[in-house]
Amino acid sequence: MGFSSALQGRASHEALLSRQDCELRLMDTIRRCLQLRVRCDREYAAGLGQVVAQAQKWERAEDMAGSLIAQAWSTMMDETESLSRLMRANAETLATTVIDKLNALATEKRASRKIYQDEQARMALEITRYQESVSKLKAEYEKNLEVYKIAKARYEDQYVKGKAGRKLEEVKERYVKACRRLHNAHNEYVLLLLEASQYERDFRTVLLPALLEYQQLVQEDMIERWCAIMRSAAELTSFSTEKHLEIQSRVNGSISAITTDGEYREFTDRHKSQPPPPVSFLFDYQMVEEYSGRLKPEALAVDDLTIGNLRMRLADLETRLADVRTVLAEKRKQLSQHDAEVECLKKQQDSVNRLFVIRRASEILRKDIRETQCTEQKLQRLTKLIRTPLDELGGADAPKAVEDMGDMAGSSLTLSSKSHHRLANMIRKPFPFHRRPSPASSPTGAGPTGSPSPPVSSDALDDSLASLESGEERDGAPRSPAAAADTAEDSVTASQPSEGYQTMSPQPERPLVDEDWFHGVLPREEVVRLLVNDGDYLVRQTTRNDETQVVLSVAWGGHKHFIVQTTSDGQFRFEGPSFPTIQELISYQHECGLAVTNKSGAVLRQAILRERWELNNDDVELLEKIGRGNFGDVYKARLQLTSELVAVKTCKVTLPDEQKRKFLQEGRILKQYDHPNIVRFIGIAVQKQPIMIVMELVPGGSLLSYLRSKQHGSSLDVGAQLAMCRDTAAGMAYLEEKNCIHRDLAARNCLVGMHNMVKISDFGMSREEEEYIVSDGMKQIPIKWTAPEALNYGKYTSLCDVWSYGILAWEIFSRGQSPYSGLSNTKAREMIDSGYRMPAPDGTPDAMYRLMLRCWEYQPENRPHFAEIFTQVNGLFMGVAGPDVLHN
Repeated sequence: MGFSSALQGRASHEALLSRQDCELRLMDTIRRCLQLRVRCDREYAAGLGQVVAQAQKWERAEDMAGSLIAQAWSTMMDETESLSRLMRANAETLATTVIDKLNALATEKRASRKIYQDEQARMALEITRYQESVSKLKAEYEKNLEVYKIAKARYEDQYVKGKAGRKLEEVKERYVKACRRLHNAHNEYVLLLLEASQYERDFRTVLLPALLEYQQLVQEDMIERWCAIMRSAAELTSFSTEKHLEIQSRVNGSISAITTDGEYREFTDRHKSQPPPPVSFLFDYQMVEEYSGRLKPEALAVDDLTIGNLRMRLADLETRLADVRTVLAEKRKQLSQHDAEVECLKKQQDSVNRLFVIRRASEILRKDIRETQCTEQKLQRLTKLIRTPLDELGGADAPKAVEDMGDMAGSSLTLSSKSHHRLANMIRKPFPFHRRPSPASSPTGAGPTGSPSPPVSSDALDDSLASLESGEERDGAPRSPAAAADTAEDSVTASQPSEGYQTMSPQPERPLVDEDWFHGVLPREEVVRLLVNDGDYLVRQTTRNDETQVVLSVAWGGHKHFIVQTTSDGQFRFEGPSFPTIQELISYQHECGLAVTNKSGAVLRQAILRERWELNNDDVELLEKIGRGNFGDVYKARLQLTSELVAVKTCKVTLPDEQKRKFLQEGRILKQYDHPNIVRFIGIAVQKQPIMIVMELVPGGSLLSYLRSKQHGSSLDVGAQLAMCRDTAAGMAYLEEKNCIHRDLAARNCLVGMHNMVKISDFGMSREEEEYIVSDGMKQIPIKWTAPEALNYGKYTSLCDVWSYGILAWEIFSRGQSPYSGLSNTKAREMIDSGYRMPAPDGTPDAMYRLMLRCWEYQPENRPHFAEIFTQVNGLFMGVAGPDVLHN
């Protein structure tokens, strides 16, 4: 079935044009790729020459004398030089012959497409003309028929009444004229129907099939030439030609001479050594020499003070052991499957690479299994160590750890200075913090590491000793009203963070801002998004009445926030013991398993670490101010770790919390989007003031400034303007698909990158929903860019962004002029409501202006969606600029 019989419909016509557009873009892509291939091959050939030159500098050491590897390497370098010469020659042929042919074919294909489109449009227009003529003549026919009926009725009436004379003659004359006009109209109508029917029949049976048949022959001829071009390109870029195979054969021959069993024998004999001595981990008996209680070396203390913790530890170990065994069984199953596949691949001669991969994977699995078995054995021993004394205890009450004063008569209640110091170290013991498990993380994470914290102050040590000796926890200082108020629950819905799992130990000598669980000045609304499960916690900083406070935020039946209290001697506490650093306080509170406050009952279980996009302010070096935003200044900056130049939006320290939340909202929206026409989000710095949003630095700056500049704006042609409209439409189609309403689309909020590529920016007013109703009035609303339904009813959808897109397109073609120039916001609204629309800027293509008018339809349902807008603008762009433009 060919073009002439299968592609006569309108949809087929559009599809055929679209197919040819795609083929032209494919040709352009092939041409670009071949040009890039030429450049790469030239560079590669030059690089191979450098490789050979570098190899010639190698001095053959005595240790490599007689080495088969060294001999094979020498052969490889000789053949590499031959390969370099061959690749350089092929690249030159590809550049001077094949690409020229492809360019000529693309030019011919564009001309063929235009001829077909014009001819089809001419025939379709002729059909339309006939339809309009028939419709017009039919209306005239019907009108004459009505006049005839009236004239005839009047004539018959006068005749029946028998009234002769002048009046009867006048009536008869009007009747005859009406009859003549009707008959003539009838004849014209019949003739036109015949003419139109004949043309329509010829259009369907002769004209259109002939056009399509010719188009098919032309396209098939081009396909044949296209195939020949690609075949030539494939031959010139192939590494499997006879010359290449000869080179590779010589290399393979030199490598085949290598034997694995002999290469390292002499080296191994020369460098033999003994394995490292074993390291012993034994209980230090001196620790309990002066202790007169129940503690015994290498045995757990099971008593009323530890039994709860031991049972929790046992449950955790059993859960981890079950997880490890599940992972172990799965890895053994995978290894069994790999071993079976290896046996099958050994029988296949053409599966050497796959065999190597599977063998390597099997070895990795065996290593993982051995490691997992070690973890299993470790967990088994730990579980047994705890379970055995608990089983022996049975249902009986645990013995008391601290005897009554009467039972302790005659015994010493004081501790030596050595015991005093050891107890202090116990209080300072570092504890692990955890991130959430990620799917890729092993359930058998590494155990806690780290060294003991620096010594606590003597006051804190005395408080802790007194608390331990009395058998109860000392009451903390009463909390301030601000602290009590800060423990209120927050009803903001949380979202699951995406961080991985890791184990770490606090290091008090590090600044607090370097701790991964410290989230700086991140506002409470952002914090509660991270705290999902009961026991999740993090530490942040807030300011109340010009006083900086450190806050512990915990998910526990909602969200609770506790201000870290500072004692008179500069230590930190909640309701329990005090510590010299906040790190030690949080570490103690996490490990002890006790509630932060008795009233709240909140227990710390899992620290939520900063997400990868939460940057440290000190890692961002502000270089120069490049603009000003709604919330603060915009800077050009450098990331210290990567030296990457970035753009940084800052938030004024003096802004209220509500404004800071709106500022951070832009970062939260941007961080989930990835599109070439959306400005790229890098991170948020909230460790201290000022809060920063870090984004890619777009070199061209604001689109509005770019359009208004004499250097750039005046030199823009229609193709470049359409490309800018297309880029914006592509970015907005992506946002519409993500249910994101921008609400402030305008040239001032777009940036210009390399090759005039436009990127959408400034998401400060954006919302992530299909429909958004404004409830805070019309503050800061860009009136002249906003759709009528949003101005009148506060109702925003993506179709409101479509209206704004029409204004943005007008700005692009007017080279940055102000819309509705000379009109106030109020007057502009009145004129829009009355039906006024801005005229097209000079040089705007008619089709583009028609699209603007569609974007400005008063009823939103009559506006196109961005996917349709992109398709139309892209078609206009390809029609004007062609596929040879550099900016895609």
